[in-house]
This record gives sequence, structure tokens and C-alpha cells, in this order.
Amino acid sequence: MREEIEGIARKAREASYILAKASSEIKNKALRLMADNLEKNREEILRENRKDVERAAEKGLTGALVDRLILNEKRISGMVKSIREVIDLPDPVGEIIGMLRRPNGLLVGKMRVPIGVIGIIYESRPNVTSDAAVLCLKSGNAVILRGGSESYHSNQAIVKYLRKGLKEAGLTPEAIQLIPFLEREAVKYMLKLNNYIDLIIPRGGEGLIRAVAEESLIPVIKHYKGICHVYVDEYADLEMAIEISYNAKVQRPGVCNAMETLLVHEKIAPEFLPPMIEKFKEAEVEMRGCEKVRELVKGIKEAREEDWFTEYLDLILSIKIVKNIEEAIHHINFYGSHHSDAIVTNHYAMSRKFLEEVDSAAVYVNASTRFTDGGEFGMGAEIGISTDKLHARGPMGIEELTCYKFIIFGSGQVRV
Repeated sequence: MREEIEGIARKAREASYILAKASSEIKNKALRLMADNLEKNREEILRENRKDVERAAEKGLTGALVDRLILNEKRISGMVKSIREVIDLPDPVGEIIGMLRRPNGLLVGKMRVPIGVIGIIYESRPNVTSDAAVLCLKSGNAVILRGGSESYHSNQAIVKYLRKGLKEAGLTPEAIQLIPFLEREAVKYMLKLNNYIDLIIPRGGEGLIRAVAEESLIPVIKHYKGICHVYVDEYADLEMAIEISYNAKVQRPGVCNAMETLLVHEKIAPEFLPPMIEKFKEAEVEMRGCEKVRELVKGIKEAREEDWFTEYLDLILSIKIVKNIEEAIHHINFYGSHHSDAIVTNHYAMSRKFLEEVDSAAVYVNASTRFTDGGEFGMGAEIGISTDKLHARGPMGIEELTCYKFIIFGSGQVRV
């Protein structure tokens, strides 16, 4: 297995040199063919996905994990739509990022270039297979995919038709590689191949991401948790606050940009919380509240210290009443994961304070945290969300999959 994985990485490295000099036209042609292939062969992809879903049910996976695994007509159409949106995005490769004339006459600038070979290690979601491959192709990178064992058949089918699109466009199909081994050792071998792989992006639960970061000899882009907050300010439109809070928690609770903690200013809590909690009850949300919340609304479970640190990824919500915006911001920065946090307010100064002081990758005013997504941010698709502060932060699209090199124009200058 070790030799086979190294062979896969070597092929990806060789393919990366070809992709790095591919024109925008040829890359977009490959993307169009890839989208067409997924569209035409959706029945086969759905059939293979059903094998994975049935196996997951037999193994007793949680509802949230099964939901991430399922493909349907809507989700395949979403994959195809994402590819077509990436086609329309400007190609970042070769872009000149500023030029500066030095006193000695040298013209110094930066040019965007592909990172090279990117390894993606992920769980459950088969749509990641398409999104990752597409974004890497557009940004001139080869990709090595290692999906979870629970999505094995789905990933094989998707990669088959993505590689077919590359070949039909005249590009090497070796630019998209899928690790075929399901053993955990396969990931360990992959993480040691720093001679061939330039960057690792893990997507999945905290356990996976921490294991990857600890084992890897390759730089890792990561986010450990998605502990997202909505803070309902004293100046909030309460109708808007109810809709935003409900959407942030209930629309799709098993994803990293779903709300896990609701913070409410003490002045509006008596008016806001009773109807809000009733609406959550109708959606079968289990609520855990601070002492003030439990005094205000009876029948709420007690929120313990560990709840404020917990990413539930389920219909469970922590609720806390705070004295002011300063307490809300402190709570978010201390207990949060620096992913996505929102304020609901009609007060300009409060919104500016929240935007400036909350230390998160995405900070919202009067909108649901559920929008933290590459597609929603106009990136076409995303390869992951980073809560790191070096290289990339937030949803990572094609621009975040490039780095730069310095380019220098001279007229015979020598250093003295």
C-alpha cells in the first residue's frame, strides 16, 4: 500500500507541472466536460451512492452523518451548478499582484501561481469530491482525494467522470487522484509525502482534523470546530431575529456553519425568548439554557460549562442571556471556534463594534451564519473553510488555492 500511495502522489506531482501551464481555455473546456459527464451519468452516481447509504444505515451512523452522505437529484444538480459557476470565475493563475519601481530601477512585483499538489482528506460528503477537484483544476493544482470509507462507492463514481472530462479535454487524468485504500494507515502514508504534496486540507470532524494536523509533515489548512453564535442585541428587530436564529440552527444543523449558541441581550430577553423557544420546540430542538434563561422559560435543561464549548451538529442549542454587547463579544471570542458569528441589530455603532471586535473568519450583521460557504460568497464552490490566520481564512476558493512568486524586471542592475 505504501508504494502504491507514493506512486499516486508521484503521478499527481507530474500532472501538476502540466496543469500549471494549462491555459484558461483548456481548463474551462475540461470543466464543461466534467459537468456534462456528471449530468449525463447521474443515475449511475445515485445508484452507487445508495450502496453507501445502505451500508451507513447498517453500521448505525448518526442521522447527521447519513444526511451528509446522501446524494439526490438536487445535490447532484448543485454539484453541476458549482462547476459551471467556477467556469465563469476569472482564472487567478498568472495574475500580477502589484508592481513597485525601486530606486535602482528594478521593477518588483508578484505573480499568482498554483500551490502544486493538494491533498484533501474528508468524511462523508461526496460533493466534496467534485468541489475539491474542480477548484484545484481551475487554480492549476493537481489533487489527491482521500474520502471516508462510508462514501467509497459515491467517490469512485464521481472521480470516474471527472477524470473522463480531463481526458476528453486533452489534459492528463492523473491530475485528479483518488486514494483507493480504506485503511487508516493510508492517510498516515499520505501525510508523510512532503516531497510530492504541498498542502493538506482536512474536512470533517474535530477528531479527524486534529489527527491529520498531528501526523502531517505537510502544511495543513484546518478548522477544528464550527461553534457559531447569533447574538440578538437590544436594538434588534425581533421578528428578524427569530427568523435568523431559527434558520441558523434548524435549516441544516449537521454542518459547521450552523448556530450552536444563541446569545440574547437581557433587555429584550423577556419579549424575544418565549416565542423563539416555542418555535424551536416545534422543530424538536433540545435547548440548554443559563440560569437566567431557565428562570424566564420553564422546562429548559441546564447549560453546563462544556456546552458553551460544544459543537453539537444536531438539533441541540445552548442559550445564554448577556448584560451587553461586551459580554456577548467576550463569550464568542472565549468559547467560540472563530468560524462564523452574527449580530442582529438595527444600531449602527453596535454592528460596527461587533464586526471589529469578534475574532472570527466570517462576521455577520443581520444575516444567518448558514451563508458561510464558498458558493454563497460567489466563489462557485469551496475546498474548505479555514479558521487559521496564515495564508487563508474563511471559505477557500480558487484564489486561496494559489500562492505567489516574486517577479523582477531589470536593465542590467547588479548589487553593490
